[in-house]
Amino acid sequence: MNTPLLKLSHVHKSFGPIDVLHDISLEVRAGEVLCLLGDNGAGKSTLIKILSGVHRPTSGTLEMDGRAVDFTNPKAATLKGIATVHQFGGTFPLMSIGRSFFVGAEPKKRWGPLKVYDRKRANEIAVRAVREFGITRIDDGDRLVGGLSGGERQALAIARAVYFGARVLILDEPTAALGVKEAAHVLRIIMQARRKGIAVIFITHQVVHALTVGDHFAVLIRGTKAADFRKGEKTREEITDLMAGGEAMAELEAEIEREALAARPHPA
Repeated sequence: MNTPLLKLSHVHKSFGPIDVLHDISLEVRAGEVLCLLGDNGAGKSTLIKILSGVHRPTSGTLEMDGRAVDFTNPKAATLKGIATVHQFGGTFPLMSIGRSFFVGAEPKKRWGPLKVYDRKRANEIAVRAVREFGITRIDDGDRLVGGLSGGERQALAIARAVYFGARVLILDEPTAALGVKEAAHVLRIIMQARRKGIAVIFITHQVVHALTVGDHFAVLIRGTKAADFRKGEKTREEITDLMAGGEAMAELEAEIEREALAARPHPA
């Protein structure tokens, strides 16, 4: 088996006296989709911030390509090829597609003694990059990002990350605010990223979406890894039960059943 592209070993994170993550070990390989599942408050956001250099772990280690790394800030993570895309992250509604694609890294051309923004080149590259992910409706880099659908904006953000060298693509709830058709297109984009050899970490609470594209799954509950399994090892119902806390769901079902029995008319 090839060496994991990214590996976390026994990662713990505390903020003062509050423990947020407990002994998290995970790994993802090139060309693989790791689905990180968990309800609100599970610790997913803190884990994303550790992977992207916003926070440093209190203890534990991170490795890339088998070598220890220490992301002291987001730039350090970016330089190693870690790209995090939040919902519509990196896209700016009042900017053109080309400008939004290259914001902060605009291509330049000479205009007399000056170097100015090369709008034509930026537009051509941005449109081509997005169309490579199947968004064929976009053919004009001068269009405003605000006129794109939710799925198209996600495609733009992902295409930008890939263009700028992402080796590990962290997607934070990319389908949460989308309809069925738009979400399906984002899932196709995730599969295309996998085919390009990119390691994808897909953070979601939507089990159906995870099962559609995932190779490897981890469930977080209150900052602890509750399960770690491969595709086909657990059913949708088992995963949903895990995310909901299992025991809490069982207690709720028992309570509902007791109430239903109590409400039934008793025989005379």
